[in-house]
Amino acid sequence: MNNDIFLSIAAVLGGFVLLVWGAERFVHGAAALARNLGISPLIIGLTIVGIGTSAPEILVSAIAAWQGNPEMGVGNALGSNIANIALVLGMTALISPLKVNSQTLRREYPVMFLVMVIALMLVLDGQLTRIDGLILLVGLVVMLKWMISLGMKEKKDPLELEYEHEIPHITTNKAVFWLIVGMILLLFSSRILVWGAVNIAHALGVSDLIIGLTVVAIGTSMPELAASIMSALKKEHDIAIGNIIGSNMFNLLAVLGLPGLIAPHVLDPAVLTRDFPWMFGLSIALFIFAYGFRGEGRINRWEGLLLLCSYFVYLGVLYLDASKNIIPGS
Repeated sequence: MNNDIFLSIAAVLGGFVLLVWGAERFVHGAAALARNLGISPLIIGLTIVGIGTSAPEILVSAIAAWQGNPEMGVGNALGSNIANIALVLGMTALISPLKVNSQTLRREYPVMFLVMVIALMLVLDGQLTRIDGLILLVGLVVMLKWMISLGMKEKKDPLELEYEHEIPHITTNKAVFWLIVGMILLLFSSRILVWGAVNIAHALGVSDLIIGLTVVAIGTSMPELAASIMSALKKEHDIAIGNIIGSNMFNLLAVLGLPGLIAPHVLDPAVLTRDFPWMFGLSIALFIFAYGFRGEGRINRWEGLLLLCSYFVYLGVLYLDASKNIIPGS
């Protein structure tokens, strides 16, 4: 058993490393290819970069559901959203306080809340059905169309200037090469990560949901953490927050939608009584901090510390809940 646990931990850790690098290579190739095809930097940032940074969550969720562990996918979706705001933005703001000037981001806030409300209404019956999954994935298509339209209308938005500096200039052949390499790495790392995470859950006697909310969610949020910290250090604050808003919308529409479409199931009641309220509460805090009601939005170090502390409180709540439900003899 000990050897199995060590092998599973190694699979999870190795999966995370490959997942982060694979996501970075995928975004690198996809963004460069889109630039070479003449797509504007703002559209690339809002859509391709957003999907790319959410690719780990999407693939892990799909593979977990396909292998009969849909709760891990649900936990990954909600846990990643909570980690993105509390852990990723909290740590980023501690390193470099964030200022937000983009009008595009101000338009994305209400859409993010709309997506959360729709997701909540679909699962209020305690089930994630195939119809629920289909509605969420259709919503993903609608949101992408809206983002493309928004990117075509906005002129000289600060966010576009930041994306312009970040999108790589490489040949189309190199872009296609890195796009394919990134996708292969994402698929491989997702499979070994899910395998290891399921084994750890069974060995510890905790649910797939808890593992999805913690180990898997933190790991799949690493691309967002790396991207946000690097953007903040480069003074590209709009990208740092834009990545999180976009990722959270993709997580609810794609990452939560796929388990419903692939493996419909009854949800753990804690999803509605614990995880959704935490996600909504943190999203409201982000809105209050970063919207900028009287000028530019800002997340300072104290607010970043508050967000980070709230994440550790959430992990504590999860630990207490898991302790009550550990399977005896595990």
